[in-house]
Amino acid sequence: MNDVIYNAAEQCFEALVTVHDGDCSRKYACSINAPISTSFADAAAGLSKQAVRRHMSRGGIYSELQIQSPAPRAGRPRFDAKAWLAHVVTLPGLRAA
Repeated sequence: MNDVIYNAAEQCFEALVTVHDGDCSRKYACSINAPISTSFADAAAGLSKQAVRRHMSRGGIYSELQIQSPAPRAGRPRFDAKAWLAHVVTLPGLRAA
């Protein structure tokens, strides 16, 4: 839950709540009607409950982040210095004096 604020004009608590589900994270903009005297723990519990309900119903607007695994690099054989030197030694006409 990020930046829980109280909107005095609407008399509600608002927050951006992230729900983690396997390899995906979804963020829901949630708000609950409550007086300013509501404890932070009660407001946070209400916001969390609303986000989980929306996540389970798969409805509404949300932002989704998926964990990306790096793409495999292009296959290139590993450089073998001994094999390269053996090849250089056998090249014709390239002898040092």
